[in-house]
Amino acid sequence: MSVRKIVTVVEEIHTEGGRAVAQPARVAVVAAVVANPWAGQGFVEDLAPGIEAHASDLGALLAPAVLDALGAPAEAYGKAAIVGLGGEIEHGSALIHTLKFGDHFRKAANATTLLPAVEKRGPAGVVFDIPLKHITDATIRSHHQSFEVRVSDAPHPDEIVIALAAAAQGRPQQRLAPLTTEQ
Repeated sequence: MSVRKIVTVVEEIHTEGGRAVAQPARVAVVAAVVANPWAGQGFVEDLAPGIEAHASDLGALLAPAVLDALGAPAEAYGKAAIVGLGGEIEHGSALIHTLKFGDHFRKAANATTLLPAVEKRGPAGVVFDIPLKHITDATIRSHHQSFEVRVSDAPHPDEIVIALAAAAQGRPQQRLAPLTTEQ
């Protein structure tokens, strides 16, 4: 696995809606800019060898890093794969939509739900939103949120940005009723 760089972003919200947040709301993202293992090969029918060679290593690299950056237990999480213009969206999906990748984060966060994801293709500096959901119950509305990310010089056409996001809580000042209250 060829990693060009790792970018870490941590946001802490102290005020939302004009009111102080009881406990500052923290979200962390760790993104690895990696070489696309299928770059320059044209259409690759079988992506399995690349998945086998890289997905688990990426999960093992990013999962502990994002939880360390968060500095608290994760309550919500998500993932992203942003493919450079020389690749296919399927290249990013291949790396993140496998248990070889996601189970590293699920185990580290004591999570049981599927990791929500965004995949897209774009030029260096493309903005993307990582969706986050509760780590054990995707129906908990307070934890449905997204976090905007941009890596200024990535992905290059032959790269993929692989990112994990974690939140220590739900949205600051959330006030929606539980899903079970709707008829």
